Amino acid sequence: MARRRDAVTIKHVAADAGVSLQTVSRVINKEPSVRPVTAQKVQASIDRLGYVPSIAAQRMRGHRSYIILALNDRERTISDWQERQGADWVDQMLLGGMLKCAEHGYRLMFELVDTHSDHVERELDAALAALQPDGVILTPPHSDNPLILRLLEDGKIPFARIGSADTETGITLTMDDTGSARMATEHLIELGHRRIGLIAGPPEYGLSAWRIDGWRQAMTAAGLPTEGLLEAGDFGFETGVVAARKLLEGAQPPSAIVASSDKMTLATLETARAMGLEVPKDLSLISFDNTPIARFTHPPLTAIDQPVAKTVARAVELIIAAQGRKDLPEMPVVIPGSLVQRDSTTRAPATSPNGS
Repeated sequence: MARRRDAVTIKHVAADAGVSLQTVSRVINKEPSVRPVTAQKVQASIDRLGYVPSIAAQRMRGHRSYIILALNDRERTISDWQERQGADWVDQMLLGGMLKCAEHGYRLMFELVDTHSDHVERELDAALAALQPDGVILTPPHSDNPLILRLLEDGKIPFARIGSADTETGITLTMDDTGSARMATEHLIELGHRRIGLIAGPPEYGLSAWRIDGWRQAMTAAGLPTEGLLEAGDFGFETGVVAARKLLEGAQPPSAIVASSDKMTLATLETARAMGLEVPKDLSLISFDNTPIARFTHPPLTAIDQPVAKTVARAVELIIAAQGRKDLPEMPVVIPGSLVQRDSTTRAPATSPNGS
């Protein structure tokens, strides 16, 4: 009769594989001192018996929890979930983090923390005490929150900071927001656009300034003006409408706009239509994020695809490497985005309907 999975212990695996308990433990903990042929034999026994290593037992043996904790901004995450508008940052974060953790015998836990709250220290302390994670992944704006960084430093917990170029502390990773904004702007320049607007994100996100830098670099290199072509929002629809109106109602409106989120791009699309402009005939649009909704608008949006899953997966790898005191790469680690071309961009009109 088959043995129940929860009744299988490390002793059963050792007996089945014909090795010692210590050897099974080394294989489970992926220690390099086990010969490959022995590791394969032990893994075959684990798979055949359906053995599931106990995280608690691993923690006791190796002083590790085999848990990596990922933190995301509470207010923005809950707002995205409640609005059900297709934002998939969290989905992509979990996809990359959970799969990579599973490869290494770890578990990914996910917590929401309000970076602007007076209770952030208490909230984070409670999560760290309960989970005792081997590492923490921070996403913007947590990545540059000095209080959170100090708590993790004081606790001697390895942490990865996504969307941060500051190399003073922690493992820093970026998705090359400067390069992506430059890529988007250069694509529009190649299409003949000369007045290209940018709707940036809020200043508390470092990536907002990086995207402005990339847009300016491309415009300056092409000898094009930027004055009167920069507005900002908070990544949301309402502020996107305000920013788009300011750009499109100006004396010399742009013939193309890059917006720093899909929501602000959708706001720009709706604002342009309300003003009698046709996308892309009269106005070309490029979005950041490339969430699912970007494919189903009319027209589908050309967008910068941010490699969220790849970046979080790399963060997991680097945290595990830090646990093993392995050499880490030069910081920040850059995971570049890509441009997905769809139907919201085309060649610049000879003369815009607004007379510019």
